[in-house]
Order: sequence, then C-alpha cells, then structure tokens
Amino acid sequence: MPVGRFLPVVVLGLTFLAFLPVLDAGFLAWDDKNNLLENPHYRGLGWTQVRWMFTSMLEGHYIPLTWMSFGLNYVLGGMNPWGYHLGNLLLHAANAGVFYFVARRLLAAAFGGGTAAGVLADEGRATPDVVLSVAAAFAALVFGVHPLRAESVAWVTERRDVLCGLFFLLAVLAYLRGVAGGGGIQRRWGALSLGAFLLALLSKAAAMPLPAALLLLDIYPLRRMGAVGWRPLLGEKVPYLALSAAAALLAVVAQSRAQTLTSYQQYGVGARVGMTAYNLMFYPWKLVWAADLSPLYELPPRVDPLAWRFLFPTLALVVVTAALVANRRRCPGALAAWMYSSLLVLPVAGAVAHTGLPLVADRYSYLSGLGFAVLAGGGLAWILRERGRFKASIVSAVVLVTLLVILGWAASARRQSKIWHDSETLWRQAHEVDPDCVVCSINLGAELAGSRSRDPERAREAEALFRHAIKLAPDRHLAYHGLGAALVDQGRYEEAEHAFRQYIARDPASAVGAADLGLLRLHQQRHGESIPFLRRALAMNRRFPGLGAELGTEANELVRGALARALRERAEELRHDGKRSEADDLLTEAAELEGKRPAAPQSGTGRAR
Repeated sequence: MPVGRFLPVVVLGLTFLAFLPVLDAGFLAWDDKNNLLENPHYRGLGWTQVRWMFTSMLEGHYIPLTWMSFGLNYVLGGMNPWGYHLGNLLLHAANAGVFYFVARRLLAAAFGGGTAAGVLADEGRATPDVVLSVAAAFAALVFGVHPLRAESVAWVTERRDVLCGLFFLLAVLAYLRGVAGGGGIQRRWGALSLGAFLLALLSKAAAMPLPAALLLLDIYPLRRMGAVGWRPLLGEKVPYLALSAAAALLAVVAQSRAQTLTSYQQYGVGARVGMTAYNLMFYPWKLVWAADLSPLYELPPRVDPLAWRFLFPTLALVVVTAALVANRRRCPGALAAWMYSSLLVLPVAGAVAHTGLPLVADRYSYLSGLGFAVLAGGGLAWILRERGRFKASIVSAVVLVTLLVILGWAASARRQSKIWHDSETLWRQAHEVDPDCVVCSINLGAELAGSRSRDPERAREAEALFRHAIKLAPDRHLAYHGLGAALVDQGRYEEAEHAFRQYIARDPASAVGAADLGLLRLHQQRHGESIPFLRRALAMNRRFPGLGAELGTEANELVRGALARALRERAEELRHDGKRSEADDLLTEAAELEGKRPAAPQSGTGRAR
C-alpha cells in the first residue's frame, strides 16, 4: 500500500484507540442533563423534531445540525449513551484523517513555494513525497491524540465541536484544492468549500473566523497575494464573510436570550485585556505542557490585569508576538500558526464576548490548535529533508522523540478520557486541579449528597465541600441548598433548615427553597407543615416557567409525588382525629396529583452551571 494511503489509516486507528475509553462513559450532570436527558424535543427526525432543531437556541447555542445528529443517535439507539459517545469518537477520528490531507497540502505549499508549486525536487536527502506524508501524519496525530481533545470527544454535549470540526476541515480542504492551480479559486471547489462552511456554522458558531483564516493561508503558505492581488483575494471571501456575519448575529441573539454573556460592568476594559491575554497564551502552552487539565477553569469573580496571573500572560504575549514578527522571514510558519491560533480564540477570549463560567476551556483548542499541529509537522519535514546536514544519530533521535511524544500523548488522552466517565469522577478531578473552584466544589458535593448510598462519610465530605464553597463565594445560593441536603442525610435537621432558609434569602423567587423546606418537613414526618411549602414550590414553578430548567423535570416530579404522599399521610392523621371531611379533600387533591404524574423519581441536589 502506498505511504499516502497507509498513513491516513494509521492516523485514524491511533486516534480512535487513544479515546476508546469514552465508549464506557455515561451522560454527565454538566449540560448533558439539560440538553439530552431532560430534553425530549430532539428525539427523532420527524417534522416536529426538525422544526424544533432549526428554531431552538437552547443554552445559548444555535446548532441545528448538531441536534440532527443527536436525533439520528436517538433513532438508532434511543438513550443508550454508548451510541452518542461512539458518534463523537468516529467524528473525531474522521477529523484527524481529513486533517492529514489538509496538512499535506499546506506543507507542500510551504516547502514548494506556494500553491502553484509541483512535487518537490528530490535532492538526495529523502524522498519528498514520503517526507511530506510522514510529516502530515505527525501533524494529524498531534491534533488527533493530544489530551486537550478529551473534552470535545468524551463529553456528549460537545458533539458540536467534532461535527463543526469535520465541516470546517472539509471547507479548508476544498479551498486548498480549488486554488491548487494558481490564480483564482475554481468555482466548483469554491462552492463545495462554502457549503461545508455553512454546515460547520450550523454545527457550532466556532467556525466563524474561517474567512480570516483562509486569508491568512493566502498570505502563507499559499503565497497568493503576489500572484492574485489583494482585491480578488478579499472578493473571494465575501460569501464566507456574509455567512460569518449571519452566524455572529444568531450567536448574539442566542446568548442574549440565555443570559450567558459576561457583564461588562463586572469585567471592564482592563479585565478584558487580562482575560484575552490569558486565553491567547493558555492554549499554546497547554499544547506543549498538557498537565492539570480540567473540565472547568473557573472565571474568578474579579480579574485584576495587574495581578501576576494575568500580567505575566500579557507580557509573554507581547514578547512572543514581537519575536515572531521580527523573525517572520526566517520562520514564517511560526508566525502564521500563532496568528491563526489568535484568530480562532479571539471570539471567545473576552475581548469581543465571553460566556458562562470558564475563563478558558480545553474545547476551545479544538480548531485553534490546528496551526501549531501543522507547524510541528513542518519542523519534522525540515529535519527529514535536510537530514544530510545532521548526524544520523541526531535524525534517529528526533524520529524516536517524535514517536515517544505521540505515544505519550495518546496514553495521556486515554487517562483524560476516563475522567469524563461519570459526573463524580469528573468533578473530583476538577476539584483536585483547583481546590478553590467554587463550582467544582458545589458540583462534587452535589454528586456526593445526591447519591443513593446514604453513606455518612460521603455526606460529611459533601458538607465540607459546600461549606468551602460558601466561604469562597457567600453569594452562591446553590451551595446553601446542597449544604442543607448534606445535613439532612446526617440527620441534622435544624442546621439543614437554617441552610435552606439561607438559600431562600438569597434567591426568594426560586421554587427550590420552598421545595427544600417541604421535603425536610416530610422527612421529619411533619406532614401538615410540609404541605404548604410543597404547594408553594409547585405553584412557583408554574408561575415562573423559566424556573422549570432550574427546578428541573425530575425535581418537579419529586415535589409532586412528595406532596401527594404528604396529603395522604396528613389525611390519615385527620381521619384518626375524626375529621373525615378535611381528610377526603386532601385525598382528592392527592389523587389529582397522582393521576397527572403517577411516577415520583428519586431526589438529587442542585448543581452549579
């Protein structure tokens, strides 16, 4: 089998094996619950489901194509998480395979003098075709097996990453094929590239910077500026820019509706500079030093741009960028990779917009790291092409180190994949990486307090986590809810009631606080006292539909079932006291509740999101 056909198969196989443990994982209480477990709307590919997919902006994302892929998963295997994880894994392996061909063309352009260059001349150093193929395979594996990919592959919710990545890479590959002959882009390949770009945007808005990335490729390594000129190059990008603008508008609307945008009042211009510099430096650094990876790098409540944590990345960004610009003629590929990474990260870095809890996230490296992977392949290609200049032992050592790096990253990727096996394992890792992460403490505590084992040791550990979260951030109301649940498990009811009332004081509009007190009274067999609280919780959840996502379908069912039980227990007490009329009224109310919702699931504690 020719090397050009064998190596992509190797890339696919190694990438698949590196993340194979994800097939044993389940759904996570970290967006999987809201997006998949409690969301019936995507389940199928009928008109009703497809219409919802193309109109929904759930959780601040417009991702109809991703929803369609989930709908296909449901049609094929229902709610078995294995099939959803297999879909993510297959898509990521395919991305690594497609990226091999993208890297191969970019490396050929870099070493051949641009798009019009043919096969590199054999100068007796190494067969050029084989060298470029090996280097492209190395680049594809740098992308494919790196542990930074674990979040995008192992987290079902991030199907949007791997699906967007596939069409993003196909758009680039079609573009490279279309300009291979020099001059303007061939119409057929241009249409295919634009179509793939549209599909990428319908999978996730992360593909928006593609027009700028293609223009960067035109400058280097394609070197089209001199042959074609600026105006035609910019003209080619107009259709891409139109799609990007539409996607940006949809993203702003979606995030505004979900209220996930970080406030400029809390994080002003200085904070945004620090956040942006931190983001731009984080991903290149983690590509080199992939230690202490976490599912959540929490955005601190205050960002001081003069604090060393943010000042150092800012200074490093200036120094590295200046050095690369100064050496742009000697090493243009390094500057191009650096600029490409910055272009892809900027939309989520904080300068333009910032959403959610993370300061940075491993998933944001999925597309932004592609340039550095090509750069790594280019370094290997240069050494192999120029091997006549070096001792054979040096070249052999470089090849050996290259293999060890790939194997080491693949082993690390397997370990990182296992962290995403279940919610408790996930949040325990996050808490170990950053013990002062408030959300990590709350969510790990929720897993411990919400388990069915009722192990007192787990309850005490959960209590300590919630108290730690409250100490770090006294305004996080969910920590009080979780603390109350942990205290209930230990039979410390008075302390639990105090915690629940602290929760209500911080979020009086929430149905959860009333439900907490009602369930506590029921647990204490104070049935008459529990009924008003449980009634209030159900009434509030109806009055404020937005709380449905907070209280949750499962919790709503629990409260309904608990109220029916409290009504029946109180009715028995009234019958015993001879108050049959009052008892019958309560039994009628209980029957109505049970008739609508007969099942009553197990309870769980709230999680920070």
